[in-house]
Amino acid sequence: MSMSTVTHQMPASAGRVATREGEALPGAISDETGLPRQEPEGAGRNLLEQAFARENMQRAWKRVKANKGTAGVDGLDIAQTAEHLRWAWSELRQQLLSGSYQPQPVRRVGIPKPDGSERELGIPTVTDRLIQQALLQVLQPLIDPTFSEHSYGFRPGRRAHDAVLAAQRYTQQGRHIVVDVDLSKFFDRVNHDILVDRLKKRINDPGVIRLVRAYLNAGIMAGGVAMDRHEGTPQGGPLSPLLANVLLDEVDKELERRGHCFARYADDCNVYVRSHRAGERVMRLLRRCYDKLHLVINESKSAVTSVFGRKFLGYALWQTRNGDVRRAVSAKALQAFKLRIRQLTRGSGGRSMAQVVEKLRSYLLGWKGYFRLAQTPRIWRSLDEWIRRRLRMLHLRHWRRGKTIHRELVRLGASSWIAESVAALSRRWWHNSRSAIHNVLTIAYFDRLGVPRLS
Repeated sequence: MSMSTVTHQMPASAGRVATREGEALPGAISDETGLPRQEPEGAGRNLLEQAFARENMQRAWKRVKANKGTAGVDGLDIAQTAEHLRWAWSELRQQLLSGSYQPQPVRRVGIPKPDGSERELGIPTVTDRLIQQALLQVLQPLIDPTFSEHSYGFRPGRRAHDAVLAAQRYTQQGRHIVVDVDLSKFFDRVNHDILVDRLKKRINDPGVIRLVRAYLNAGIMAGGVAMDRHEGTPQGGPLSPLLANVLLDEVDKELERRGHCFARYADDCNVYVRSHRAGERVMRLLRRCYDKLHLVINESKSAVTSVFGRKFLGYALWQTRNGDVRRAVSAKALQAFKLRIRQLTRGSGGRSMAQVVEKLRSYLLGWKGYFRLAQTPRIWRSLDEWIRRRLRMLHLRHWRRGKTIHRELVRLGASSWIAESVAALSRRWWHNSRSAIHNVLTIAYFDRLGVPRLS
């Protein structure tokens, strides 16, 4: 019985959750699927049995639920999937262990990119996300220790900040030329046969290989039409990042063998060398390595060039007069930041100031958390001032009429003379946001509203 058959047989009650959502799946897995109360120890089970054992599935469900996300092609959200698995899990587990399970196609979603193009995501069903997460939890501890120490993307205990710090360290050592390689549509061009071959070298388990192949071959649904897929591992599934690292680790090991200093985060790889000639040699090496994997370098985004001013994971490096290498936010990231702030602080559209601040706060905290490594205090202060000026302008636009502006400014403690001068020029929002009311709508005022400071 395929997954689609199981879904279509769902009873009328499947869309309702009888108990709290967080308890639904754990209860189903531990009690209602026929799993034994006492299961054999991990050493006596193959990888699939370990992946779909009760305790591992409970951990996987908690992760999937925490990640939230939308429904796949079956239309079932988190709560509906929990209820569905109460009665379907036993059958699904048998299919998974026997090798007869067929994943459903992923739902195609296009995410706009700053350059006007789209990043294609493939959203699996919640059930398939759960299965992939359970499999990931068993495979990652086995495979991850075999990866290069220069690989930082989607690995436990590693993050983008580590890659940025490594880049700074190599540059500080005098490697001022970077071989910056960007792969064109990497996740869409992964060759299935090559990937499975590399996975077999790390995992000697036919059941796991068969299931991974099934996920790679699962079609993609776009506009209600399911299309076969013979290459690519769509972004959106829990397994895709691990599989990407399995494939690209081959290139990492070749760079390591030759003693190069580099940092890779997913398909974004930077190699740091001391001369342009050495950089050209590395670029030729990378072309051969990627060609062997049937991957294509994006020529417009790749280069052998000075490291200074070149962006890497949103950061750029710059050098002080005494030769110290510092971290900064890249010009492109700053441009995207300002664009987003303008969107959040433009004409209210019926939103209250509290609603504007709530969304602004969420974005600022996330952005500040990611770019906290930047060593540019003056830029932080400048951005703080600019953001507050945008909010002062929004206040004036909320008040709009001269009489209202006068009344509200006086209420906030402005002198009558300032209130009158601002009201007289009530339509000059940007001018008044700086020249007249910065001593009324102060830093402390915005602190009380809950606007985070970057500096």
